[in-house]
Amino acid sequence: MKLSIISPERIVFEGDVDRVVVPAFDGEVGILAQHAPLVTLLGRGTVRVGGGTGADTIFAVQGGFVQVADDVVRVVTESASGTQATA
Repeated sequence: MKLSIISPERIVFEGDVDRVVVPAFDGEVGILAQHAPLVTLLGRGTVRVGGGTGADTIFAVQGGFVQVADDVVRVVTESASGTQATA
């Protein structure tokens, strides 16, 4: 599925991923391919992005929203920064 993480300053991440875990306002939400359509508010926390490599990429986010539709995930956030994590 396609993932975009967008902040007011820039596109933080854009690419194909296998899984995404986002910090919704009331808990974490895991998203896999073919997920049902969804719109939810983001809280403060980390977005964990997994691909075929086994290592996750971690993005710290603060506020915003997440939209899932047609195998496309859009994370629109007030602030985001990312790092590569271990498996």
